[in-house]
Amino acid sequence: MDEKEEDKSEDSRENHIKYYKALTEMAVSIQKEIHDEDDGAIKNHLKNRIDAIMKDKKRIEQMFPEINWVEMN
Repeated sequence: MDEKEEDKSEDSRENHIKYYKALTEMAVSIQKEIHDEDDGAIKNHLKNRIDAIMKDKKRIEQMFPEINWVEMN
């Protein structure tokens, strides 16, 4: 299977910055849900979602290493 070449155009960069910020907001929201949740299975599911978000954020950070991502958090 061929690997798709990543789009690093200015439009892609701007879209990824917006997406990165949205992922950060989602992770914070899910953390609040975890804090409020009593069911262990649901907590585990939410933690898995956060793990997936963090992997996606890492992918974006690697795609655009010239951006100071610490400021985006």
